[in-house]
Amino acid sequence: MKSANKNSDWQRWWLIVIFAIAMAWVESAVVFYLRSMIDRIEPYQINPLPVIGGFAAAELPREFATLVMLLAVGLLAGRSWRARLGYAVIAFGVWDIFYYIFLKVICDWPHSLLDWDVLFLLPLPWWGPVLAPVLISLLMILWGTLASQFEETQTPALTNWRVWLLNFTGVALALYVFMADTIVAAHCGLAAIRTVLPERFNWPLFVAALLLMSAPLMNIGWQLLRRQRATTASAEPIGEFGCTRNPNN
Repeated sequence: MKSANKNSDWQRWWLIVIFAIAMAWVESAVVFYLRSMIDRIEPYQINPLPVIGGFAAAELPREFATLVMLLAVGLLAGRSWRARLGYAVIAFGVWDIFYYIFLKVICDWPHSLLDWDVLFLLPLPWWGPVLAPVLISLLMILWGTLASQFEETQTPALTNWRVWLLNFTGVALALYVFMADTIVAAHCGLAAIRTVLPERFNWPLFVAALLLMSAPLMNIGWQLLRRQRATTASAEPIGEFGCTRNPNN
């Protein structure tokens, strides 16, 4: 029964991955259409977010709807809340990585992982090199896989609380790095926010944020290692006692 459940979990994992890849193509195609219409295939240029027609009114809800879809597929796939969250972040990570792969196929952009991109628009535009969200996505896929495929791993509540505090701190730092320039421009109004072009990405602070965000991954990996060691120790054969004849008797 346990083996059957494990096979079922991996089947769910693959279905999530296939769904996320298909969704990534749809997302890439939509972004290609939009950027072609406003002549912004390469987003890092003067006036990167021009106001044309009702694009803004359509684009912001579309981005929010994308997050809802990724969360929903995770909630449907998992049996426990940890597995549901795990599948949701797997979907997000795979979707984000293949989004850039398919953009490269469709319009030959990005040219490198260091090309600047407008990553998100809510609540303010996020700017960063393509490599930054790809690293976060890889982290999400790794944690999501462990969380969804090894649900029997248990950790003390206090340890989880501390781990997730580190993670949320890392998330907040990463958001600040992505939005630092638009936050500075915000006091000048919406027009200034739309025309921001960052010149330097704060890699040291981002790396620190990435390490903090990896706390849940390192925690669950440590728990799995401890469990494996305990299983190995309990499986070791215990020396058998026997009697041998003493030739002097």
